[in-house]
Amino acid sequence: MAIYGLENVASRGSQVTATSNNDVMGKDDFLQLLVAQLEAQDPLNPMDSTGFTAQLAQFSSLEQLQNINMTLSDIGTSQSVLTSSQAVGFIGKTITALGDSVDVESGMSQGIEFTLSKPAAELYVQVYDQIGNFIRQIDVGQLAAGEHEVAWDGVDYLGGQVPDGTYSYEVAAVDESGNSVTATTFASGTVTGVNYKDGVAYLQCGNREIPMGNVVSVGLPQVQQD
Repeated sequence: MAIYGLENVASRGSQVTATSNNDVMGKDDFLQLLVAQLEAQDPLNPMDSTGFTAQLAQFSSLEQLQNINMTLSDIGTSQSVLTSSQAVGFIGKTITALGDSVDVESGMSQGIEFTLSKPAAELYVQVYDQIGNFIRQIDVGQLAAGEHEVAWDGVDYLGGQVPDGTYSYEVAAVDESGNSVTATTFASGTVTGVNYKDGVAYLQCGNREIPMGNVVSVGLPQVQQD
């Protein structure tokens, strides 16, 4: 009687049928194939012990890999729960994050925050509405390297008060030689809630949603004194 290897037994679909929904062999399928191979071998001429040991080792490795996948899945779930808990912890706190937006409320705009990589001989800020329409250009002039905040009075280029809402901005700067100076822009605000989209936590700050991963600093809200 011929001795069937795993490859031959696997091809005998009438004896063993894979149970995986994704047509991927699991440890149960592997074990069924191994049992079928033992049943099909010639008792008078059994399978070589070396080959049998190698297949047992393959089965053990397969089981270990599946256990590792389950462990990684559990770690991913735990990380998601931890991220959700951290996001909720931001509520009520003031954050500063990478971004390029400001809110205008009751005609008053937030400060426009950014850092410069080196001194700027000329700098200006351009403000846009939510659909990208140009609203205002603010000529700032010279600024040193480091952190800065530029005030915007909430007025457009025609001198009219802009509606309340969220506006974006760009910072353009050059040095004395006319070379561009890198400016990193920020968005800040007090977190009032948390939204989750596609597994990402977004912090609600006024009308804006800021990805939690963009946060660079967190502080308590400033208490206004009478």
